[in-house]
Amino acid sequence: MTRDSSASSLIVGGAASSPRAPLPTLPPLALYIHIPWCVRKCPYCDFNSHTASPVLPEQEYVDALLADLDQDLHAVYGREISSIFFGGGTPSLFSAEALGRLLEGVEQRIPFASDIEITLEANPGTFEQEKFVAYRKLGINRLSIGIQSFQQEKLKALGRIHNGDEAVRAAGMARQAGFDNFNLDLMHGLPDQSLDDALSDLRQAIELKPTHISWYQLTLEPNTVFWNQPPVLPEDDTLWDIQEAGQALLAEHGYAQYEVSAYAQTGRPARHNLNYWSFGDFIGIGAGAHGKLSHPDGRIVRTWKTRLPKDYLNPAKSFQAGEKALTNDEMPFEFLMNALRLTAGVESRLYPERTGLSLDTLAEGRREAEQSGLLQVEPSRLAATERGQLFLNDLLQQFLN
Repeated sequence: MTRDSSASSLIVGGAASSPRAPLPTLPPLALYIHIPWCVRKCPYCDFNSHTASPVLPEQEYVDALLADLDQDLHAVYGREISSIFFGGGTPSLFSAEALGRLLEGVEQRIPFASDIEITLEANPGTFEQEKFVAYRKLGINRLSIGIQSFQQEKLKALGRIHNGDEAVRAAGMARQAGFDNFNLDLMHGLPDQSLDDALSDLRQAIELKPTHISWYQLTLEPNTVFWNQPPVLPEDDTLWDIQEAGQALLAEHGYAQYEVSAYAQTGRPARHNLNYWSFGDFIGIGAGAHGKLSHPDGRIVRTWKTRLPKDYLNPAKSFQAGEKALTNDEMPFEFLMNALRLTAGVESRLYPERTGLSLDTLAEGRREAEQSGLLQVEPSRLAATERGQLFLNDLLQQFLN
């Protein structure tokens, strides 16, 4: 699943007294669809995923997703969807028939952009050539394959159900099924991982020629098996060596880093994720899905859906578990928390366009961040320096009271 954070409870100085203007234009609109079932829950995973029963309730869940979407339509009337992302869980557990009925139902409700990007998350252990040919025929045009590692001992430590050979075959099968745009998800900083181990994984991924690589460090998250029973992870010096050498290797082979953990060939960044990081809008449907929608009058509302699949499928319960309109105090931090993850940052003008607030609300924090060498001194852009990218939390602190 796409990683997302919320800092709604944090306060940004200077914004509270500033009036918020109506938004001149609404940002691009995306759709996130959460399918919460996995073959097995991994010990490091803190996403809303649940072990699948032998028979998935595909028909009931698709019906619920479309009914959930119906309840959000009033907030997006007249807009089109620029991207769709099926996250999980393991969305590739669903049949092509079920996903086809869902996509048809979505398009009947909201127009698709002519160049829409539709991404499906999949794991090597769920790859079936025939199924993936059918997915491609539905209009799904991008895959995100959860590899994590090609080394058997590392996969075992991570609780993955596939092996290295299956991971290699999955990439080839994706291409044979007609996917010329696919991502490989890869972790580093794994239990007992050496620099050579990490670079071996990266070299294998590069050899498979994906258009995009998500390469991120394993972190121990609360409410996971690893949090309660932590494995032995590499020392900080080794982690630093892995990061530096891995970034150099990716750059050498034409994978430009455009976000903290995202590397892409020229013209192949993940458009759906770019929309998140540039404070775009997205509808979230499915168990535990989050959404963020802007309104012409300047209101920006975050929503979240009922988390447990059994409750989401219960007609007596509401799809929506809650919503929150962002205050002026919260808006700048929420914007910067996403935008500054991009290595190039964003144009400064995007801040007032997406928040309705003046750039003056950032002036004091911006000045302090520039003086501390964490933010680039460039009036037309909001972008972290190389040092600021390494110490992003410290950079964001400059914008707090």
